[in-house]
Amino acid sequence: MIIERARRVLQIEAEAIERLAERINDAFVRAVELILACEGKVVVTGVGKSGIIGQKIASTLASTGTPAFFLHPTEGIHGDLGMLEKKDIVVAISNSGETDELSQILPLIKRYGSKLIVLTGKTTSTLARAGDVVLDVSVQEEACPLGLAPTASTTVALAMGDALAVALLEKRGFNKEDFAMLHPGGKLGKQLLLKVRDLMHVGEELPTVYEDALMKEAVVEITSKRLGITGVVNDREELVGAITDGDLRRSLEKYPDLLERAAAEVMTRNPKWIEADTLAAQAVQRMEEYSITSLFVFDKAGERTPRGILHLHDLLKAGVV
Repeated sequence: MIIERARRVLQIEAEAIERLAERINDAFVRAVELILACEGKVVVTGVGKSGIIGQKIASTLASTGTPAFFLHPTEGIHGDLGMLEKKDIVVAISNSGETDELSQILPLIKRYGSKLIVLTGKTTSTLARAGDVVLDVSVQEEACPLGLAPTASTTVALAMGDALAVALLEKRGFNKEDFAMLHPGGKLGKQLLLKVRDLMHVGEELPTVYEDALMKEAVVEITSKRLGITGVVNDREELVGAITDGDLRRSLEKYPDLLERAAAEVMTRNPKWIEADTLAAQAVQRMEEYSITSLFVFDKAGERTPRGILHLHDLLKAGVV
């Protein structure tokens, strides 16, 4: 019985969204065009469950390039309507279209001259008649067996809000970099904003030895810089190879006099590298591709003098991985 009821709820809500898709028409296009032309902000309002859905819609709009905030109509009639400006657009959500609190602020919205987009399940309601654009979010039935708790109706309203946000996102040409600028604190923001040059070790922190240096000097460099690797450069400071902890272990069996050997004899030629302005997330992909933990960094392709080095631990500490 429990599983059957859960499946029935999901079926009702899925079917409600499918029917909503069939009602996406010119009214939806007008709503998108109104918001695109808006010189102010999108003010979303609603009461109860519709208000909660409105908060989510406002948040989604704001995070995808459309300035928006949620205004509770009860707070609005007690002073918060001062947040509203004439150049703003109001998006009002009410399944019945007869919510008292919304009805009370309608005259003030009209007096301001703000455009009104209505999401309602009753297209002949008081709220719908006041709207400049009406989006039909009606449902045939709620998923609640009593037909009382807003379930399918809130799902459909939420889906309509997502449809608006995504349509606006595409029309604005909003991209991943724009998204990251609005989400700098999260992992996604770090993946899309942080570049290799922001995390790489430079100057004295960059481990290097000359190709004619003895391996005992290379061991000291690897140990002191604590990155498990050193670059090997020629007399023009050009990177010609690298020596890792793994190279040392493998070379101990091959060269009994390892510490007296020249770095050029032990090094691995053509070490992996990356450009400084590459996204740090791409550095992770390159390390995974070659099963390595470090990348030498050049300002641009074709250069030979390394500007830094990036280690997997740097990416972990920065939260990129």
